[in-house]
Amino acid sequence: MRLLRNPALISAVATPLIRTLGATYRWQVDGFEHYEAIAASGRPPIFAVWHGRILPATLFWKNRGIVVITSRNFDGEWIARIIARFGYGTARGSTSRGGARALVQLRRDLAGGKPVGFTIDGPRGPFRVAQPGAVFLAGATGHPILPFHIECSAAWTLKSWDRTQVPKPFARVTLAIGEALHVSDTNESTIEACRLQLERQLAALEQRALAMNER
Repeated sequence: MRLLRNPALISAVATPLIRTLGATYRWQVDGFEHYEAIAASGRPPIFAVWHGRILPATLFWKNRGIVVITSRNFDGEWIARIIARFGYGTARGSTSRGGARALVQLRRDLAGGKPVGFTIDGPRGPFRVAQPGAVFLAGATGHPILPFHIECSAAWTLKSWDRTQVPKPFARVTLAIGEALHVSDTNESTIEACRLQLERQLAALEQRALAMNER
């Protein structure tokens, strides 16, 4: 029971398990040139993925210095400790607590040359409904959003609001990366239009990733 109450212990136990599991995955990637084009432009991207794909996303994009928002609660603490071991930075906040402060930090991080990442329907949903934070940040900074989706040949799906997918050992994990989404400003109509466009892009990327797994 002590383990369940101690973020440091959770991190110490979970991290090697995640590393071991991840080492068995067979990755297949489509669209990596979109990431390379943004990297070459000198403007770090704003990564966007659904909350339910957080584990394989953490493994694929590790050690790139990506800064992500984690909630200012117990779950956010142990998650922050784990992802730090995979080379991520954190901005503490959520839609219900400290979100504005976290966005200010992410804006500074982008200006300092660090990429940032959003699980865009998190932290509590609704499922597959993009929240506006990533789009607003893109409009405020001029940095592009890079959407991606992950599917796998075999996985455990948790009975959580986000239907978290944990690829099973030796699964083929497919990553579909989309074209950059540029947001011109922070007008309410622009944010809403781009938010819906981001949802459509991710839906199309899901179909691409599923098709890759069927080959």
